[in-house]
Amino acid sequence: MIIAVDGPAASGKGTLAAGLARHYGLPHLDTGLLYRAVGLAVRAAPGSTDFDREAVAAARRLDAAHLTDLDRLTGAEAGTLASRVAVIAEVRQALRQFQRDFARQPGGAVLDGRDIGTVICPEADVKLFIEADSKARMERRARQWEARGQLVDRYALYHQIEERDARDRANPHGGFFRAADAHLLDTTRLDIDAALRAAVAIVDGVLASKAASP
Repeated sequence: MIIAVDGPAASGKGTLAAGLARHYGLPHLDTGLLYRAVGLAVRAAPGSTDFDREAVAAARRLDAAHLTDLDRLTGAEAGTLASRVAVIAEVRQALRQFQRDFARQPGGAVLDGRDIGTVICPEADVKLFIEADSKARMERRARQWEARGQLVDRYALYHQIEERDARDRANPHGGFFRAADAHLLDTTRLDIDAALRAAVAIVDGVLASKAASP
């Protein structure tokens, strides 16, 4: 079984995807970490004329060993860099096979990101699109960073989220678009337990419907 979970930054999709993976006993891949790892690999050259070339080379070198430093990969800088490299078509192409191979392992998997249900796994058994308003997402991310002892400028963070949303929506190579057959889950007013219960109910409902189909 393949479960595709898409949505904007800090909507809760990563936490929900991890919860679904635990619930159904499936491996989980946060595909955003791939782009964050590539972004950090070329962080010294954002203004370089060779930035695209270096980003593509970093994407082609990427393997699972680059995804272990979660504190660094989930920081603000990594998120900003990820949205910059994600608009490079060759980067997305280089990372696409990594994601598809993960999804198609025996038994399936849960993947979360921006274009899982539309580009990476259009054949996914269940697709969810998670959303929440910008203020709720800002507050979640702020609390996440504060729990790590980081100081947070909420005003600046709110505008960073808005700017990243704009870049993701303008990305011509996929990302930030709900698949036609994806189930929408708005987590703005839900805590994580309630959101996970709602997500499990959606998945169970889809599986039951498919099982009942002739």
